[in-house]
Order: sequence, then structure tokens, then C-alpha cells
Amino acid sequence: MSDTAQLLTAFGLSIVAAPVLLLAVFFGAFLTNRRLGEELIGRLIQGTVSVSLLSALAASAIMLWHRVPQHAIELGDWVITARYHLKFQFVLDLLSLSYVMLTLVLCAVIGAFSTRYLHRESGYQRFFVLFAIFLLGMVTASLSDTVETLFAGWEMVGLSSVLLIAFFQERPSPPRNGLRVWVVYRVCDVALMLAAILMHEINGAGDFDHLVGEKAWPEHDPLLIGPHFTMLGVLFVIAAAGKSALVPFSGWLPRAMEGPTPSSAVFYGALSVHLGAFLLLRVSPVLDSSVWLQVAVVVLGLTTSAFAYLAGRVQSDIKSALAFASLTQVGIIIAEIGLGFRYLALLHLLGHACLRTLQFLRAPSLLHDHHQLENAIGSRPHEEGVMWEQKLPLNMQRWLYRFSLERGYLDTLLEKCVARPFVALFRGLDSLETKWARILDGEPKAKEAPRDL
Repeated sequence: MSDTAQLLTAFGLSIVAAPVLLLAVFFGAFLTNRRLGEELIGRLIQGTVSVSLLSALAASAIMLWHRVPQHAIELGDWVITARYHLKFQFVLDLLSLSYVMLTLVLCAVIGAFSTRYLHRESGYQRFFVLFAIFLLGMVTASLSDTVETLFAGWEMVGLSSVLLIAFFQERPSPPRNGLRVWVVYRVCDVALMLAAILMHEINGAGDFDHLVGEKAWPEHDPLLIGPHFTMLGVLFVIAAAGKSALVPFSGWLPRAMEGPTPSSAVFYGALSVHLGAFLLLRVSPVLDSSVWLQVAVVVLGLTTSAFAYLAGRVQSDIKSALAFASLTQVGIIIAEIGLGFRYLALLHLLGHACLRTLQFLRAPSLLHDHHQLENAIGSRPHEEGVMWEQKLPLNMQRWLYRFSLERGYLDTLLEKCVARPFVALFRGLDSLETKWARILDGEPKAKEAPRDL
């Protein structure tokens, strides 16, 4: 291995090692029942993010100076059989370094904001433990070069996100909404796991190089057109749709606003909501294997964008309005990926994540400034509808308003068409199991109570 490759490997491992050490410190304090001070926690967070960010910048500078398009970092083979090969591997390229540096910059900003925003909060240390898990998951997913590595980071991001939605567990609403989000995440996790299984059936390994070739992103080798690649692309799209709250999974996004403002900013405004788009960017050559799959991705993105625009127009709280505004742009990014504009989608993703983080962090003070403006002018500022809305018939305006207020009836649709049949099926199976258990145990049937004459 050359000196350049050794340096890139060292810096690449440093990006991941710093969050691992931070998480080890937090868990060590938890196991020893030691409470860390707020100032110490703030310094640990900022120090960890600084080390990882400097390592990412150094790796980027070396790759630019020596014109290295990509560099793989292998962590060894974990399982090797005749038809199965599991290994964890990272890759440094334009996509992974761009997304990991975005993650680290925004986490540094959110970390500094949170130390002040959550000052003397009872769950201060718990918040930053979950924040550290999220940071490690995002870094792992960003640098992943195999589907197993991606799945590990994907799960850490999902777990920390749900637990932070239910952060204020003394209230009834946050745990219930956190459970709702967890159910949706399970669906996208199953799709990603099935995609990993299919990748192993096709290539015997979960390396992305076997799908897109050994060229650096976004270049790729010609792929064999076949139904297995189309099916693989469909599974990746379902996984991305669940994680990025695309239609029909958009109902969980406003529920995620139950968490603290810092978690809403970094998760559902900037990073976590874009993770599905990042996945499609990573496996975008798979989408090229089918024209119909590309069309489906474009339609899905535009449908999500239109739905989020309508729903965002009628929101009465600023966090939900910003969440749907973020989803509008995510839908456009998905459509750009389906059209093959990968560089444009990446730039759009990076700029949009920074903008939404700023807006979420500004939201609490913005409300205060808005109230001061209303007191100064003596009334509320008049808001006019957009031109195309004013030209619609009155009945259409009312229908669109009701449709937007109900958020497209997506929650009702999923509950009636998916949740209730699923619960009824398992209740029936549970009842059948109970009857068979009684028969096998030789218990007599329960006698019916006599009816009153």
C-alpha cells in the first residue's frame, strides 16, 4: 500500500473512530452511574465533531492533490461461505465525503445550539447520548461501501430518531408518535434487508461495486438489464420512501416534530430526511436498468412535492410548516435523481439541508419577533393566496383546503387498508393458536353462560 493510500485509510478511519469513542465514553458513564456535567458534554461533542471534520477535510485535500477519485477502506471479512460473503467496508469519494462533511458541519452547529437550548433540561445527558448514536449512524451510512455497512448506520439513525421523538416521555403524545414513526421505519428497513438479500443472491456479496462497477461515483460500468435489477431498484425505492417520508409514508413527518427543536432541525429538516435521497444517489445506476423505474421515481418525487406543498399551506405551527416545506424540496431532489441529474441532486441536497437547519433553529426566536411585529402594527399582517389558488373555483378551493388539512387522507388510508387488516390477521392467528393449545392440552371447552329467560 502506498503512502497516499495509508494516509487516506488513516483519515477515513479517524472519521468513524471519533464518534465511536464518544459513544463509548457516554455508555461508560451510564454503566458506572456517573452523571457528566453539561460543560464536559458540550466539549466532548464539539471535540468529536472537530476531529472527524478535520479528518474528512484532510482526506478530501489529499484526494484532490493526488487526483484519487475514490479510495476503499476494508475492515476485513466477517462471514465467508460458498454463497455468502459479508464484510464491512468504507469508501471515500465525492458523494460520501460531501455527505459526511455536511453531517459533521450541521451536527457541530446543532451541538453548540443544543448545549444552550437544553440548559438544565432533565434529559440533557440522555439527549446527547442519542445524539452521539445518530452521529455515528450518519457517518457510517455516509461512508458505507457495502449494503451491510449501510444497514448498520441506517438502523442507528432510525433508533436514535425515534427515541428523540419520544424524548418528552411524560407526555402521552410523543411516545405514541414515536411508535408510529418506528412502524414506518420497520417497513423501509424490511425493504432494505430484502434488497441486501437479493444483492447476495445476484452477486454473492453486498458490495455496491458489484452493482455500479469499480468506477468512482457518479460514473458506473454498463449493467445487465434484467428483472432482478428492476426488483432490486424497487426495494431501494421503498426503503428510501420510508426514510424520507415520501408518499404514501408522509404521515410520520409532522409527528416527528414532537421532539426537541435541535433534533427536529438536524433529523427531519436536514440529515435524516435526506438519507433516502442519499441511498438513491448511491445506487442510482440500478435505477438506470429500467426506464419504467426511472419514471416511477420521478412521479413519486413530484407527487410527494405537490402533496407537501398543499399540506404545508394549511399548517398552523411553524415546525410542521417547515417540515412540509422540507419534504417539498426532498420530492424535487428525488425527481432529479430519477431524471439522472446526479450532480444537481447532490448540490440541491447540500444547500437545502443547510437552509432548513438555519430555519428550524431560527423558528423559536422568529415567533417572538413576529409577535412583537403584530404588537407594533396593532394587527396581524395580511396574507394573500397565490395567484393560481385565487383563480380556482370556490368548490375546488374548499376541496383542496379539506384535502390539505387532512394531509391527503394518507393516515386514514394506511390505517384502513394496511394496519387494520394486519392487526385482524394476527388477532385471528392468535385466537386460532389459543384454541389449538387448549385442544392439545386436553382442556374442556368453556361452557356458555346460561341466558336469562
